[in-house]
Amino acid sequence: MKKLNLTQMALVSALVAMGAVSCTPSGNTNTTTTTVVTATPAPTPDTNAIVAEITKLENDWPRIIRERDSAALRRLEADDLIMVYPDGNAGNKEQDVKDIEAGLMTFDAWDISNMKVNVIDSDTAVATFLITVTNGKIKSPDGKSTQNISGKYRVIDTFARRNGQWQLVASGVTPLSAAAAAAASASPIASPGASASPATKASPAPKASPTRRTPPPAPASTP
Repeated sequence: MKKLNLTQMALVSALVAMGAVSCTPSGNTNTTTTTVVTATPAPTPDTNAIVAEITKLENDWPRIIRERDSAALRRLEADDLIMVYPDGNAGNKEQDVKDIEAGLMTFDAWDISNMKVNVIDSDTAVATFLITVTNGKIKSPDGKSTQNISGKYRVIDTFARRNGQWQLVASGVTPLSAAAAAAASASPIASPGASASPATKASPAPKASPTRRTPPPAPASTP
């Protein structure tokens, strides 16, 4: 047998090494990795601060109405505000602003009681309370008639914090029956910071234009 020269020996060694590599069983080729996503917990709302702020907003209605401050109303009410009036009709921000600017409502007292604010989260809250209107009257848009809106009403308002500002996004007003009004009067709870000055939340709805936020007129009317 002929002896292999150095070149031939190097070639044989390379072939043997290649064969060894090709025969080595491959390991786990699955390189897929699983990423575990941990949900970020929602921030804990400052309940006391939110309750105080919503209560303050609700009790600012007398000033807004008295001064016909439509600019403040536009900031307070969301553009997509949904409103349901005591007679079942729906209203909106545009109509509410018109009512404030017209200043058609008068009354001797507008008392808020039983204020409760339910904080849903840092950006959502629901307020419920009672309104007692004494000697309340509203003129029709043409000024030819006046209607009585005295009575008790339950209000539910939903607020959302948008761009750092609380805005009213939904509101509903329901007149209390005689029995419900009597029960509410038996143990009234004054609203913190409620204003005793005559004012209203918005103009009520005369029959000719039932698109206002506040209580509907009572059956009785005065010329």
